[in-house]
Amino acid sequence: MAPMNSTDRALCWAYGLIAAVALVGTQWALVAYLNSDEDLGALFAGPASTFATIDLLAVAVAAVVFMVVDGRRTGVPRVWLYVVLVFVVAVSVAFPLYLIARTRHLARQPVSPA
Repeated sequence: MAPMNSTDRALCWAYGLIAAVALVGTQWALVAYLNSDEDLGALFAGPASTFATIDLLAVAVAAVVFMVVDGRRTGVPRVWLYVVLVFVVAVSVAFPLYLIARTRHLARQPVSPA
């Protein structure tokens, strides 16, 4: 098993930072929502929120499809966990975590001779 190169380490740190910021932001917003009187109708309350909701749902579906297909193709372990995280935590947290797992998994693979 070869160690990760500096590019892979930098990518993992960047993905980790994105996931950490997204986790703080999404959970802060979730707590604020849960403490408010708003219902799920707020997701479609106006054109801007409708746009953001549809956009985010489309990205979440695309990310899930990518993670499942890519994870099976590359052999990333526990892909199901990242899919669950998309719907339980947030796609903005789950997808960077999947990318960390993918980068680390691929870095461990032996380099095939050319």
